[in-house]
Amino acid sequence: MAEETRIEAILDFAIEREQEAVDFYTEMAGKVKSPAMQDVFKQFAQEERGHQAKLRGVKTGRTTLVSKGTVPHLALGDYLVAEAAGPEISYQDALILAMKREKAAYRLYTDLAGQVGDAEVRNLLLTLAQEEAKHKLRFEVEYDENILTEN
Repeated sequence: MAEETRIEAILDFAIEREQEAVDFYTEMAGKVKSPAMQDVFKQFAQEERGHQAKLRGVKTGRTTLVSKGTVPHLALGDYLVAEAAGPEISYQDALILAMKREKAAYRLYTDLAGQVGDAEVRNLLLTLAQEEAKHKLRFEVEYDENILTEN
Protein backbone atom coordinates (compact mmCIF):
# COMPACT_ATOMS: atom_id res chain seq x y z
CA MET A 1 0.00 0.00 0.00
CA ALA A 2 1.40 3.38 -0.99
CA GLU A 3 2.06 5.87 1.78
CA GLU A 4 -0.49 8.32 0.35
CA THR A 5 -3.13 5.61 0.49
CA ARG A 6 -2.25 4.84 4.11
CA ILE A 7 -2.43 8.51 5.07
CA GLU A 8 -5.79 8.81 3.34
CA ALA A 9 -7.02 5.76 5.30
CA ILE A 10 -5.79 7.34 8.53
CA LEU A 11 -7.59 10.58 7.72
CA ASP A 12 -10.78 8.67 6.85
CA PHE A 13 -10.55 6.85 10.17
CA ALA A 14 -10.11 10.12 12.06
CA ILE A 15 -13.02 11.73 10.18
CA GLU A 16 -15.22 8.74 11.08
CA ARG A 17 -14.22 9.01 14.76
CA GLU A 18 -15.16 12.69 14.69
CA GLN A 19 -18.59 11.83 13.23
CA GLU A 20 -19.09 9.28 16.00
CA ALA A 21 -18.22 12.02 18.50
CA VAL A 22 -20.73 14.40 16.87
CA ASP A 23 -23.42 11.72 17.08
CA PHE A 24 -22.53 10.85 20.68
CA TYR A 25 -22.56 14.43 21.95
CA THR A 26 -25.77 15.22 20.09
CA GLU A 27 -27.40 12.16 21.65
CA MET A 28 -26.09 13.01 25.13
CA ALA A 29 -27.38 16.59 24.83
CA GLY A 30 -30.85 15.11 24.44
CA LYS A 31 -30.47 12.80 27.43
CA VAL A 32 -29.01 14.93 30.21
CA LYS A 33 -31.28 16.99 32.43
CA SER A 34 -28.88 19.79 33.23
CA PRO A 35 -29.32 22.69 30.78
CA ALA A 36 -25.68 23.66 31.33
CA MET A 37 -24.46 20.19 30.36
CA GLN A 38 -26.87 20.10 27.42
CA ASP A 39 -25.10 23.21 26.18
CA VAL A 40 -21.68 21.65 26.80
CA PHE A 41 -22.60 18.53 24.84
CA LYS A 42 -24.02 20.65 21.98
CA GLN A 43 -20.89 22.81 21.96
CA PHE A 44 -18.63 19.76 21.84
CA ALA A 45 -20.67 18.31 18.96
CA GLN A 46 -20.05 21.55 17.08
CA GLU A 47 -16.33 21.47 17.88
CA GLU A 48 -16.11 17.90 16.60
CA ARG A 49 -17.71 19.09 13.34
CA GLY A 50 -14.90 21.63 13.15
CA HIS A 51 -12.35 18.88 13.63
CA GLN A 52 -13.93 17.00 10.73
CA ALA A 53 -13.65 20.08 8.54
CA LYS A 54 -9.96 20.45 9.35
CA LEU A 55 -9.29 16.80 8.58
CA ARG A 56 -11.26 16.99 5.33
CA GLY A 57 -9.15 20.00 4.39
CA VAL A 58 -6.03 17.88 4.71
CA LYS A 59 -7.65 15.06 2.77
CA THR A 60 -8.87 17.24 -0.10
CA GLY A 61 -5.53 18.94 -0.50
CA ARG A 62 -6.30 22.36 0.92
CA THR A 63 -3.48 21.53 3.32
CA THR A 64 -0.51 19.80 1.71
CA LEU A 65 0.60 16.53 3.26
CA VAL A 66 4.27 15.70 2.87
CA SER A 67 5.45 12.65 4.73
CA LYS A 68 8.95 11.36 5.33
CA GLY A 69 9.14 7.61 5.62
CA THR A 70 6.42 5.03 5.89
CA VAL A 71 3.46 4.98 8.24
CA PRO A 72 3.60 1.91 10.47
CA HIS A 73 0.58 -0.03 11.72
CA LEU A 74 -1.19 2.22 14.21
CA ALA A 75 -3.17 -0.39 16.20
CA LEU A 76 -6.37 1.52 15.47
CA GLY A 77 -8.31 -0.68 17.87
CA ASP A 78 -6.52 1.17 20.67
CA TYR A 79 -8.53 4.27 19.79
CA LEU A 80 -12.00 2.75 19.86
CA VAL A 81 -14.36 2.93 22.80
CA ALA A 82 -16.49 -0.21 23.00
CA GLU A 83 -19.21 1.04 25.32
CA ALA A 84 -22.38 2.34 23.73
CA ALA A 85 -24.74 4.88 25.20
CA GLY A 86 -27.94 2.97 25.79
CA PRO A 87 -31.32 4.66 26.14
CA GLU A 88 -31.16 4.51 29.93
CA ILE A 89 -27.57 5.67 30.43
CA SER A 90 -27.06 7.44 33.74
CA TYR A 91 -25.49 10.88 33.94
CA GLN A 92 -22.46 9.40 35.70
CA ASP A 93 -22.00 6.76 32.99
CA ALA A 94 -22.45 9.39 30.25
CA LEU A 95 -19.64 11.44 31.79
CA ILE A 96 -17.38 8.40 32.14
CA LEU A 97 -18.04 7.41 28.53
CA ALA A 98 -17.37 10.96 27.35
CA MET A 99 -14.04 11.00 29.25
CA LYS A 100 -13.02 7.68 27.68
CA ARG A 101 -13.94 8.90 24.20
CA GLU A 102 -11.93 12.07 24.62
CA LYS A 103 -8.93 10.15 25.95
CA ALA A 104 -9.05 7.83 22.92
CA ALA A 105 -9.31 10.83 20.57
CA TYR A 106 -6.36 12.52 22.29
CA ARG A 107 -4.24 9.40 21.91
CA LEU A 108 -5.26 9.02 18.28
CA TYR A 109 -4.23 12.54 17.29
CA THR A 110 -1.04 12.43 19.34
CA ASP A 111 0.03 9.16 17.76
CA LEU A 112 -0.93 10.31 14.26
CA ALA A 113 1.10 13.49 14.74
CA GLY A 114 4.13 11.34 15.53
CA GLN A 115 3.75 9.57 12.19
CA VAL A 116 3.47 12.62 9.93
CA GLY A 117 6.53 14.37 8.53
CA ASP A 118 4.79 17.56 7.42
CA ALA A 119 5.05 20.18 10.19
CA GLU A 120 1.77 21.90 9.30
CA VAL A 121 -0.21 18.67 9.43
CA ARG A 122 1.59 17.57 12.59
CA ASN A 123 0.69 20.88 14.25
CA LEU A 124 -2.95 20.46 13.16
CA LEU A 125 -3.07 16.98 14.69
CA LEU A 126 -1.41 18.17 17.91
CA THR A 127 -3.88 21.06 18.09
CA LEU A 128 -6.76 18.60 17.73
CA ALA A 129 -5.20 16.45 20.46
CA GLN A 130 -5.12 19.43 22.82
CA GLU A 131 -8.74 20.26 22.05
CA GLU A 132 -9.71 16.68 22.92
CA ALA A 133 -7.71 16.96 26.16
CA LYS A 134 -9.67 20.12 27.04
CA HIS A 135 -12.92 18.27 26.42
CA LYS A 136 -11.81 15.45 28.71
CA LEU A 137 -10.86 17.95 31.41
CA ARG A 138 -14.29 19.59 31.17
CA PHE A 139 -15.97 16.24 31.76
CA GLU A 140 -13.58 15.42 34.60
CA VAL A 141 -14.41 18.71 36.32
CA GLU A 142 -18.13 18.06 35.87
CA TYR A 143 -17.69 14.55 37.29
CA ASP A 144 -15.70 15.83 40.25
CA GLU A 145 -18.17 18.59 41.05
CA ASN A 146 -21.41 16.67 40.51
CA ILE A 147 -20.70 12.98 41.02
CA LEU A 148 -17.83 12.67 43.48
CA THR A 149 -19.18 15.37 45.75
CA GLU A 150 -22.48 13.47 45.99
CA ASN A 151 -20.77 10.29 47.24
